[in-house]
Formats: sequence, C-alpha cells, structure tokens
Amino acid sequence: MRNWLVLLCPCAVGVALHLWLLLGGPGRHPAGPLAFFPQWELKRYDVIVGVLSARHNHELRNVIRNTWFKHLKQHPALSPRVLVKFIIGAHGCGVPVEDREDPYSCKLLNITNPVLNQEIEAFNLPEDTPSVLSEDRIVSVNFRVLYPIVITSLGVFYDADGVGFQRNITVKLYQAEQEEALFSARFSPPSCGVQVNRLWYKPVEQFILPESFEGTIVWESQDLQGLVSRNLHKVKVNDGGGVLRVSTTGEGSWPHEFTEGVEGIAGGFIYTIQEGDCLLQSLHTRPERFVNHLKNLEEEDALLKEESGAYDDIVFVDVVDTYRNVPAKLLNFYRWTVESANFDLLLKTDDDCYINLEAVFNRIMHEKLNRPNIWWGNFRLNWAVDRTGKWQELEYPSPAYPAFACGSGYVISKDIVQWLASNSERLKTYQGEDVSMGIWMAAIGPKRYQDSLWLCEKTCEKGMLSSPQYSPQELTELWKVKELCGDPCRCEER
Repeated sequence: MRNWLVLLCPCAVGVALHLWLLLGGPGRHPAGPLAFFPQWELKRYDVIVGVLSARHNHELRNVIRNTWFKHLKQHPALSPRVLVKFIIGAHGCGVPVEDREDPYSCKLLNITNPVLNQEIEAFNLPEDTPSVLSEDRIVSVNFRVLYPIVITSLGVFYDADGVGFQRNITVKLYQAEQEEALFSARFSPPSCGVQVNRLWYKPVEQFILPESFEGTIVWESQDLQGLVSRNLHKVKVNDGGGVLRVSTTGEGSWPHEFTEGVEGIAGGFIYTIQEGDCLLQSLHTRPERFVNHLKNLEEEDALLKEESGAYDDIVFVDVVDTYRNVPAKLLNFYRWTVESANFDLLLKTDDDCYINLEAVFNRIMHEKLNRPNIWWGNFRLNWAVDRTGKWQELEYPSPAYPAFACGSGYVISKDIVQWLASNSERLKTYQGEDVSMGIWMAAIGPKRYQDSLWLCEKTCEKGMLSSPQYSPQELTELWKVKELCGDPCRCEER
C-alpha cells in the first residue's frame, strides 16, 4: 500500500500543477471552476478607490496617505473591504514644458528657421491660379498662434482687370467663440488700401496675439456679389517657420459651428513675429534643455520606483503622463482592476480632492447602491463644449456634452467597469476624463443616481462626500478639523 501511495503522490502533484496552469497560472486572471480551489481566487473588495495622480504630485499623495487613507487603514471594519490605488502614467513626457505646443500635451513646438524682423504675408496665390468669383458672400478661416505675433494688415483677393477696385468688402478678426471682432478693415472703391502682389491690404490696430491664441478671419461681401475666394489647399500658407497653424474642418480639427460662413480664403493678413531675439535664444538653448529634462525624468522614475516600493499603492499604466492623456490613464486602470481584483464598486477621485470614505460607505448601504448598472455622482447636464483653453474639445461635434459626473468623485458598479475595460481599445478619448466618461456612458445608459454631496467646486459643506481642487496644506487642514470636530468645515463652539 505504501508503495502505491509513493507512486500516486507525484501524479497528484502533477494533476494539481496542470490544473493551476490551465486555470490561470501566475499573474493571470483565474478562469474556470475555481470553486474547487478557493485559495486561488482574487481577493475580494467592496470598493476599489482609484486616485488619478500626476507623476510629480508626491506631496499630494503623501497628504492622502497621512489623512483619509491612513484613517482607512486604521479602521478595522473598512480596511479589509477597500483597496486604494494611485493611478500614474508609467512614462513622463520627453519634451520640456517650454518646448511643447501647450502645457497639456506632449507635442513638440516645432518652430524652425523663423522669419524675423520683417512682415510676412500669411497667404499667397500661385501665379497660375485664375481669379474666380464665387457665390459665397461670407468666407472664413481659423488659425492658432504657436508663438506671439502681431497682425499689421488685413487683405482681400481682388483682380480688377485694370478698372480699379469696385467692391465693398469687410474683413474682421475674431477671437475664438467671442462675438465682438478684435479689429476689422473695410474695403470700398474710394478706400481700397494698398495692392501687394494679388491682394489689397489695409492697416489695422495692432494687438499682440499671444501663444495659444485661436482666431477666425471672416471676409464678408457688402454687395450682392460673392467673394473672390480659394480653397485653403490651393494657396500657399506662410507660417513664419512654424509660429502659426491654419486649420480646416476637412482635417477634422474644427467643428462646423466654429466657422462662420463658407470655409476658405478670400484674402489674407500680414503679420510680424514678436520677441524674435527671445525665440532665437530659446531655440539655441533647446538641445541643452532636452538633455537636462531627460536627466530629470530619469531621477523622477527612480523616485517613483522608490515610492511605489515603499507604499505598494501605485498602479503604473502604460501612458505618457499628461493632462490630455488622463482619459487613457483611466481606461488602463479599469483594465487593471478587472484583471487584478474582485470587487463590487469602483470609486474614482483625484489627488487634490477631500474624500470621506465612511460617509460614502454609509450612503452605499442606506441607498442600496451596491447593485449592477449604477453610476453614482453629481451630474452636469447640457454642459457646453469648450472650443478653446485647457478644456478645448475640437473632435466632439455636438455643442453640449451628454450628462457627466464632475471629477471630484463618482462610483460605478463592476459590470460598468468590465464593459469599459473590455472596450478600452475601441473607446475614443476626449479632452477630459469626466466628459469622456459621459460620452462613453451615453452608449450604455446606466442608472444614474444624482447626489449633490459629491461637490463640483472647491467649497466645504457639512456631510460632503468629496470636494476638489485643494492644495496639500488645505487638505491637511480639512482633515485636521474633521478629526477634531467631526466636521471638516468648522468647529462648533462648545
């Protein structure tokens, strides 16, 4: 009998090992009938808390670790039920902030051989291009300034065939989404300006258009006739070496309502580049700046690795860590949660937010929110799409977003997280994770549970679940007052 047992033991071990590899193996999400092997199941949590955090926000993360996260760890009832992870992009942007097109992306400001100390005609007609009078009485084009310029003149196309200027045309420059023109020029037979090449120009009041300025040039015929206009692709654009960019709807960059009249060119403008010496100095020192920046990134990587090893509370997602990539960070985290843990609900917040987890749990139990297809937050409705600035969105075509929860905190059920994770490769990301989430959720229509205690603005209210946009010092003070008095907003006189 003993001999048989000796022979059977290796077989049993082999079968168990085979089942282990078949059902998941190390580091993989278990699959199959794991009821026979309960010790192999993923650890279960009531709530996973994902805290979106930038790579350099060490101080904010440490404040969280010393306030509500520390309180959670010391809470015997809640601690085993909650998993908290900071969500950080695994890669820093390799372009220094000074050399990016804007501080929210990682795109290089690609200015080369700038045209300095002279006036530049923005558009030129090729010599063999015939003049064509269109039926369009309003034509416009959009542009973006990548380095400060001054527009000195506005102009119109017009070939008079030797009979002089016989039209009435107004040219205006608008700042994006502004109703009043910054300046304008009016062309008429007695006041037609100066002819340069194949355009007529008139001087305008000079304003410095700063970096990131977005504007629209509009040509409007005051006669019954249309304008002499061209498709943008049929004129030569002089970008001064890369200091401005002209955009078209056809390129998918600008929504139709952002363009007044028919898109095209019915003239041009003359401009100069401001602070040319500063620009040359910046371009000259760029290589040294890149070397120093890459060295700083290596040091940042080392600090993050050390921080992660010390606290074991960071999930590094395969994303370049910039503001524009926050939606992608979130989708990658959803995939990680589905693969790495078993849970009922997921709470998303930011590293500059105050969170009261005990109040969140009480609310979940009282309102019975631990059920499928639930999205619990404070929802913005009919929120207008911004076309400029930090929240600029040029690819979502509607004038308003679908309902979305403000970013200080919201809770979604596991089935929604699983849907987002499984479709993460196909979901389009937009300018912010909160509006992206609203657009994604519009496709599946979860049950929204509105709760104003997820605060959208930096205010303090008794019983609040979250509040955003605090400095590390302010978060520390809020928590100190809460621990002392039970209310983070005030201490009642005793």
